Amino acid sequence: MPTATLPQDNPFATPSSLPYSTPAFDRIRDVHYLPALVEGMRLHRDEVRAIATDQNAPTFANTIEALERSGALLTRVSKVFFNLTESTTNPTIQQIQAEVAPKLAAHQDAIWLDAQLFARVEAVHAARESLEPEQKRLVERYLTAFVRNGARLLPDAQQRLRAINEEMSSLTTKFQEHLLADTKALAVLVDTKEELAGLDDSAISAAAGAAKEAGKDGKFLLTLQLPTSQGILSQLAHRPTRQRVFEASMTRCSRGNQHDTQGMVRKLAALRAERAKLLGFASHADHVLADQMAGSAKAVNEMLSGMAPQIVQKTKAEAAELQAWLDRNQKGQQLAAWDWSWVAEQVRKERYAFDEGAVKQYFELESVLQNGMFFMAKTLYGCELRERKDLPVYHPDVRVFEVFDGDGSKIGLFYADYYARPSKRGGAWMDNFVDQSGLLDQQPVVLNVMNIQKPGAGQPTLLSFDEVTTLFHEFGHGVHGLFSRVKYPLLSGTAVPRDFVEFPSQFHEDFAFDDAVLTRCAKHWQSGEALPKELVGKIKAARTFGQGFASLEYIAAALLDMAWHSIPAGTEIGDVAAFEQQALEKAGVWFPLVPPRYRSTYFAHVWPGGYSAGYYAYLWSEALAADAFAGVMENGGMTAANGARFRQAVLQRGMTQEPMAMFAAFRGRALDTKALLKRRGLL
Repeated sequence: MPTATLPQDNPFATPSSLPYSTPAFDRIRDVHYLPALVEGMRLHRDEVRAIATDQNAPTFANTIEALERSGALLTRVSKVFFNLTESTTNPTIQQIQAEVAPKLAAHQDAIWLDAQLFARVEAVHAARESLEPEQKRLVERYLTAFVRNGARLLPDAQQRLRAINEEMSSLTTKFQEHLLADTKALAVLVDTKEELAGLDDSAISAAAGAAKEAGKDGKFLLTLQLPTSQGILSQLAHRPTRQRVFEASMTRCSRGNQHDTQGMVRKLAALRAERAKLLGFASHADHVLADQMAGSAKAVNEMLSGMAPQIVQKTKAEAAELQAWLDRNQKGQQLAAWDWSWVAEQVRKERYAFDEGAVKQYFELESVLQNGMFFMAKTLYGCELRERKDLPVYHPDVRVFEVFDGDGSKIGLFYADYYARPSKRGGAWMDNFVDQSGLLDQQPVVLNVMNIQKPGAGQPTLLSFDEVTTLFHEFGHGVHGLFSRVKYPLLSGTAVPRDFVEFPSQFHEDFAFDDAVLTRCAKHWQSGEALPKELVGKIKAARTFGQGFASLEYIAAALLDMAWHSIPAGTEIGDVAAFEQQALEKAGVWFPLVPPRYRSTYFAHVWPGGYSAGYYAYLWSEALAADAFAGVMENGGMTAANGARFRQAVLQRGMTQEPMAMFAAFRGRALDTKALLKRRGLL
């Protein structure tokens, strides 16, 4: 096999000698990435050509398994580099990303469009019935991947496909850079504490710290998070500040400046439509969804449109309730979009006699982590997470935990990167530094990333209950990667359809509401007093409060995603905002008081984020999660027996089985969507 020529002082030249082959972050420098990426592509290309030109008859071992073993260097450096482009980027990393993105797209195309290699894959596929089940599954996934990436196209069409893929790769990289820059540029600078009325000391301290870091000592900086509706709006009593924050969020990348993404959005939509047509599909949505659980754009649109009228009706009822509160308490004030979260919080206080600020005092990060989330992991799965401070990290805020199974055996590593910083994109996510694979003798190294505001010196990190559930959500992705017991990398861990990958994560959200979890982790950060049982009941009862708003902003974004990606090839889109409004009006979800969770110009999930024609997946997966959790509650709740069943039926399987078969194996029957409607308070 070909050998690498990378200098030995480059940390990527050889596999890491650290436990679990975790990256040697203490040795990795920006200067190491580009040479390793370039050499990784060269070496991978040579490895693949050796497979394609093998004179021996194609077999599973010399073709499919050989492909699974190839590209080790490229995988090693890519796993680190592309994680850091999202969590700890800088101008050098951005420059490298812009340079290598089109090269990587071309590199992948060279593999998928290699006629000799595809012929070998087809030959192995034709003889697949003699293989073991996981091998057969792997061969089928390879054939599907080759065909979906253009292996059966004529040469001219393949050449155009290569050009499209390179251009899209460059555009998505630029989109990511523009969004990060404009999000930073639009952070709201506040002069006085009076303008921050309603925020607790921890939040004010965080704003002061952010201002100081930005060179504005003595002022307060309210940094923006990824969604349209900023979490801080529920606390800000000062209406002009609310309006400033909301409008800054809404106008990201749409102001005609150097960070504007409107041209990129139009171009990406057009390129994706053209690519889909080349591959034989009516739209990009149809191409994407043909390989998802949903199966077609028609099925997704039917699901979304079927729920839309009920959601809009509930949202309008909520709006009337909020306006009634304003009429009683702030006469003459008309409800505006920037008022919604704050007024809703006032109504919630009245109805359930608690407010988010008071609740936060009981959810200190370390307690939630150790006494809540890790306790859940121990109870359900028998595993323990023990912090390791001897392993290098890529940022001082990052923590590493070693994961042990109930019998004491080692499972893998869990990296926790929870604090926001200017170099990190918004949102929360899970990824891997090392994928689990029996073939490669690899144990998983996973990470969870969030954007919790870091408090000032001496202040505790207090979480809203939304942040608590997000913590559990991302950990659900984490255990999906950690508990994987699959032989082949292509089928490992979270390598499942978009509308299934959110199932384990949303399933774990509900355990944040478990009495045993709350009893242990919800302690007042000063007094140590347990969260009063009365307040626990109110939090649970309030869960369905405001679900009209939450459901509408989500479904509007999902429908917007589908609208952009249902465009036929050759369609000319003019004004982005006009297209957005027309699409939402046509779907019956245009409601200015509740804009989409993400507008087109900062919809990171669907432009650079891999969820194009896939944002619906959260709702699809939530139906699975709600029904599965209902099954858990029918069978004793958070028990080791239920955890073992979920681990065996879902978490350890990767993509070795059809997703719905995994769900049915756990639930014991087909999906029932009533649990979803109950979960959201819509039934």
